[in-house]
Order: sequence, then structure tokens, then C-alpha cells
Amino acid sequence: MSTHGGRRGPVLELKTIPADGIPHAFERAERYRLLNDPEQAESICRDILAVEPEHQEALRMLVLSLTDQLGPGGHVAGGVREIRAICERLVDPYDRAYYTGIVLERDARAFLRRQGAVRSTAYEGFRSAMDWYERAEDLRPGTVDPRLRWNSCVRTILHEHLEPEGREAELPLE
Repeated sequence: MSTHGGRRGPVLELKTIPADGIPHAFERAERYRLLNDPEQAESICRDILAVEPEHQEALRMLVLSLTDQLGPGGHVAGGVREIRAICERLVDPYDRAYYTGIVLERDARAFLRRQGAVRSTAYEGFRSAMDWYERAEDLRPGTVDPRLRWNSCVRTILHEHLEPEGREAELPLE
């Protein structure tokens, strides 16, 4: 066996954070996310959830950190299904609706950036996100955030000239 630093093999066990360290850890997760390091924020949220599995702030931050990682390849450990399952763990129905909308919207944006993406699929993704934002707004009337996200989806649909399936303009044959 190989040795590293005087030890036999690498020690690859996760260390549990103490429960009283959760507030500090959450502050770190917020900071890393703001520093555009969503992988580190994700890791910290998972450390928090290992101690307190239903920590609502960590669940919300985990959703945001994972969707921050959606790119043209759309590869996130566990994928969009895992992120949506995390949304289901949110206790507040408003949060479940709002964050599900965010997942769908960010997935649609990532899909739109993919080479050869079927644009009607992106349109449907944005429309699904908008449906969830409407649910969130119905659950908490007067809340601005769902409207802001709704408007962002509408602007993207208009700017990108997205259409539902069957309504896309046909290209002339040459």
C-alpha cells in the first residue's frame, strides 16, 4: 500500500460538523455562492443537512447552488430530478412552488444554451416555470419575487423568439 503523509492510504471519510456550527457554516455557504463558487456552497449545505436533514435555509441554498451549476451540458450530480426532490422537502408551500419555478426556469435557460437545442422545449420549460411562479403568487399574494421571475421568463421568450411546438417558423428549403 502507498503511504501519504506518514499514513497508509488517504483517509476519505466526511467529517460531521457540530450542530452549534450550523449558523457559521450557513454564512460560509452564502458567501461562497455570492463568490460564484456554487460547488463549495453545495458541499457546505450538504454538511449542514447531514446534521439537520430538514434545515429549510440549507435546502433552499442547496437548490440555488445546484441550479447555479446547470450549464449548457446541464450536468449536476443527481440532475434536475434530485433538485426537484429537494424542493419537495421544503415545508412552506410557497417555497416549494417558488423554488420549483426557479429549477424549471434555470433548466430552461441551460437547455437554451445547448448546441442544437429544440427551442420549443425551452419555451415549454419557461412556461412550466411561469405556472409555478403563478402558484407561488397565489399562495402569497402581493409577493414581488414570483412576478420578477415571471417577467424574466417572458422577456427571455420574447427576446429569443421562442414558440411552442408546432408554431416555430419553418426554414426555407434551398
